[in-house]
Amino acid sequence: MAVTDLATTNPPTLPAHPDADTDRILDSGVLHELSYAFGGPFHFLLPHRFDANLTAFRTTLDDAGVEGRVYYAKKANKAAVWMERCAAHQAGVDVASAGELREALGHGVRGENVVVTGPAKSAELLRLAVLQGCLIAVDALDELDLLITLALTGAVRPARLLLRRLPPSQPHSRFGMNDAELTTALDRCVRAGDAVRMEGFSFHLSGYATRPRAELAGELVDLCLKARVLGLQADRISIGGGFAVDYSAADHWRTFLAGQRPEHYHARKAFGSGDFYPYHSPVAGADALRVILDTVPQGGQDTLAARLQDTGTLLMMEPGRALLAGAGSSVFRIQGVKERDGYRIVTVDGTSLSLSEQWFNSEYLPDPQLVTPDGRVTGGEAHPVCVGGASCLESDMLTWRKVPFPALPRVGDLLVYPNTAGYQMDSNESPFHDLPLPPKVVMDRPGDRPRWRLDRRPAC
Repeated sequence: MAVTDLATTNPPTLPAHPDADTDRILDSGVLHELSYAFGGPFHFLLPHRFDANLTAFRTTLDDAGVEGRVYYAKKANKAAVWMERCAAHQAGVDVASAGELREALGHGVRGENVVVTGPAKSAELLRLAVLQGCLIAVDALDELDLLITLALTGAVRPARLLLRRLPPSQPHSRFGMNDAELTTALDRCVRAGDAVRMEGFSFHLSGYATRPRAELAGELVDLCLKARVLGLQADRISIGGGFAVDYSAADHWRTFLAGQRPEHYHARKAFGSGDFYPYHSPVAGADALRVILDTVPQGGQDTLAARLQDTGTLLMMEPGRALLAGAGSSVFRIQGVKERDGYRIVTVDGTSLSLSEQWFNSEYLPDPQLVTPDGRVTGGEAHPVCVGGASCLESDMLTWRKVPFPALPRVGDLLVYPNTAGYQMDSNESPFHDLPLPPKVVMDRPGDRPRWRLDRRPAC
């Protein structure tokens, strides 16, 4: 066997979990019509999946007997439809800029249902948040001083705030205050009197492990009890986001990690297993919340859920990706195909700026699906293909991996990247080369004849 043949033999696949809603859209023929109408790539969104994910989180809280509130982390996807769903279901929204706050308010989300985060907040953002009655996660003493000043000079209501704790396990994090700073912050909150309403504590914790999140949540409950002794409200904690999404089955993920090697990638691009998002997670979404609530923090006797119940502490969370699981996909049209030794490079009508994982020295791994004008291709001989973007950058690759497609891709075929709503669609999008940003299409009725509309954002 020739060296060039060996280089592409059996490149591993990573099929996404089967998704009936997405498959019906792929089989309906509407994607080719939309590709023709827009003249470029686009994303389609499934709002009913957002609703289902939100319900799952709320059901988990109810099953555990815990009072809690779910805040959608807006940074995960900019589409207006998610604000519409939050407003319709009285869900909260987590924002980190004045623009995000205005957009949430503009779609009917009440200020009292907004939590304002971010490592350092502008005076404009803090002023708007106080006026609208938002809850503000305070990261630093100077930020707290500015907030108190705003509240004392003309605010019509007290400033609602959480004090964010620096995780002891992540001492170099940009988020939160250490123990000494928290002590000073509590004293300043007491002295501020009615100008502020210190409602509790929060943290920003990297990673998806459930036990560290539960452990730190237990410590925040203790901080709440200490703050109450000082006369502060301190009746809630926020555990942030970090709820994994399960993209693929365990056996597929294990097989992929064990089998992938540089010759399976264009230009022998090398990735280590630690470079990838964990595309299989045995505990994901609302199930991860269930595990957190059932965890007994170290040195304790009760589960976190029991501690929250006994102390009358409300639990806040800020999932982004987990609320968008299964809620959308990205569609690109093939506009060029060329041969290489043992594989093909296809070029699509967009760029990897619309598939954000590629811009973190990583790869979005769930296999894209090939959709011809005659429909979705699901079986046949494997044809290794990598996918490049339309820009004049060598590194503009949507997929470095030589994906074994079940048919030979041709100009005019579509590639559909599944389950991209969480962070992939627009975290890094840019009109590079003056290419328009891919529009977002809301599928209000998936099925044989999908009903769709363009996502609309209010003018700021």
